[in-house]
Formats: sequence, structure tokens, C-alpha cells
Amino acid sequence: MQSIPTTFIHIDLGQRSYPIALGSGVIAMLGTSLSLPVGTAAVIVSNATVAPLYVSRLVSSISATYSQIQTVVLPDGEAHKNWETLNLIFDALLRQGCDRKTVLYALGGGVIGDMTGFAAACYMRGVPFVQVPTTLLAQVDSSVGGKTAINHPMGKNMIGAFYQPQLVVCDLDTLDTLPARELAAGLAEVIKYGPIADMELFAWLEANMDALVARERGALAHVVKRSCEIKAAVVGADEREAGLRAILNFGHTFGHAIEAGMGYGVWLHGEGVAAGMVMAAHLSQRLGLVDGSFVERLTRLIERAGLPTRGPVLDAQDNAGRYLELMRVDKKAEGGEIRFVLIDGPGKAVMRAAPDALVREVIDQCCAS
Repeated sequence: MQSIPTTFIHIDLGQRSYPIALGSGVIAMLGTSLSLPVGTAAVIVSNATVAPLYVSRLVSSISATYSQIQTVVLPDGEAHKNWETLNLIFDALLRQGCDRKTVLYALGGGVIGDMTGFAAACYMRGVPFVQVPTTLLAQVDSSVGGKTAINHPMGKNMIGAFYQPQLVVCDLDTLDTLPARELAAGLAEVIKYGPIADMELFAWLEANMDALVARERGALAHVVKRSCEIKAAVVGADEREAGLRAILNFGHTFGHAIEAGMGYGVWLHGEGVAAGMVMAAHLSQRLGLVDGSFVERLTRLIERAGLPTRGPVLDAQDNAGRYLELMRVDKKAEGGEIRFVLIDGPGKAVMRAAPDALVREVIDQCCAS
């Protein structure tokens, strides 16, 4: 397997700035080659799937930095991204007498990263934390930018905080153990960067999708690096999603409705985003922003990544109505009006509302019969 040397991407947020370290074997280098947050103790938060694979490696790497290292193992999956599971982290921190000099390490995918970051933001009103993402989706998207949250039965990621990590560690070796379905889910977040910001990346994905699906290390390194560069630029310009950062949610308004409507964990986040991008592209076409050839091009690429291009039926009696009901709870909704991230010509995103009747037509067209 090709070894990728470590490179760094900088998130420029003034006093809250931090590096992303990307390469092969980066976890093993933490105690020697990377500057870790100062603290008297570390608490590694992981899940039952990832912990047996990588906790011992992380403990060995940071053991010279912290006098005490504890591990909290949570149940795996989006279905557990809730108050009950979050409290397991707080229970462990309080039981162990952790103070403000405790550093949290999020070792896992997006669910672990979001919950650990939210716990770090809340515990004693804020303790430092480090993201160690082990899924492609987390490496290219959720570990970067400081969004932390848990789900509510009525809406995804509706309870959370903006809270930046002090370091993000993207070890490409962890992608070797990723299930194929999880790899594909991560590719959805990679694909989104093309239509919203970089059609050169989109064309590269069209030429190299087979290599990504085959987990060729050089191809994976390229998309993780480029995705992080794009997200770093957007987050640096709009940390708290006052405007520009919302473009990163291309496909997510429809996708979050799918996740909530199906029950968290039935569809993976990336699967919902994939079908959501197709819906958003069709809506963009109906509003005259892109042509049909672009919609077909995007749909083909999503299919090649092994992702769904049609949404599920959430309500047999009024499917579009159920989607609209769930999307009105979306964080980008304003005064009950749903605002969509649409493609205003390939490589450029725009936030716009759309008439319910038009959105209904798109949902009817793009959902499984």
C-alpha cells in the first residue's frame, strides 16, 4: 500500500486557528511530530467498532504527553447521536474528576466527532479537543470547521454549538478498515465540493472514481486534501454560517429530511446527501439555473460511487408533504420558508427559496415509486 507523507492544511480563524495533519500513519506520529494540546489528562471517546482497531495505537502515541489517559466507548451509529449517549461522556468525565486541563480526543466517524466536540464545548464551559476522524466522510467534512451537535427526533443536528478543535488528524491508514458502504457515504461529501466550488475536482472525480472505490491511496489522499482545502477556505471566511458556509450543505436539506424521516441510521448521512444532491440539482434545473446535461452528469457520478440517486418514500399518502414538513425544521429555514442550496451554474452555489409546488414536483420525480 502506497505511503503518503504528512502534509498540513491550515484553518485560519485567528486565535482559534488550527492545523489539519493528513498522511499515512499520522496517529502514530502524534507524540513526536505534532504539537498536542497541553493538559494533565486525556479522554479518548470512541465507539464499539473503532475502539478495538485504533485506541491502543492512539494511547501509545499520546502517552508521553498526558499522565492519565482514559477511554469512553459509545455505541456505534447515528441512532445513538442523542442526549442519552452524550451523557455517557459527561458521566465518565465527572466520575473521573476531569477538570479544565483535560483534553478530549474524538476517535471515530462523524457521530463521534460531533458528540465529542459538543461535550468539549459544554463540559466546564469548554475544554480542548482533538479530532481523529477514521471515516472518509469525517476526514473530508465533519471533522473540520467546528460544527458539533446531537440529533433530535424532529431534526438532525438541531442541538449543538460551534466549537473548534485544536488539531485534526486525518490518518489515511484508517480508511483500510472502512466498510464499502461507509466509503461510498464519504464520497458523497467529496462529490458535493465540485458543483459548489470546483468543477476541476468534479472532472477529476469523473476520471478517477474507480480508483477511489478501489481505495487507491494516492487518489484518496488527493480528495481528502482538496476537500479540506475547500472547506478551510469557506470556514475561514464564514465560521458560523452567516452566509457563504451554507453552500457546504448542498443536498443536505433533502438529505437530512431522509435521515429523520426514515429513522436515524437507516440511511447513512452520505446516502441521504447523495439522493439530496440529485433533488437539489433537479430543482436548480427547474429554476433555470443549470441544464439537464449537468443534472445527468452529476447523477452518473453519484451512481458510480455506489450511492443512491432516488430518495425513499417517507409517507405513502403524501410523500412530498412529509419531506416539506421535515425540511421546515432545517437550520437554514427562515420564518418557515425553506432555503435550498442550489447550483447557479456548475461550480457556483446559491441559497434560494422555491415554491412548494415546484419542490413537490421534484420530490415526486426523484423518489422511488
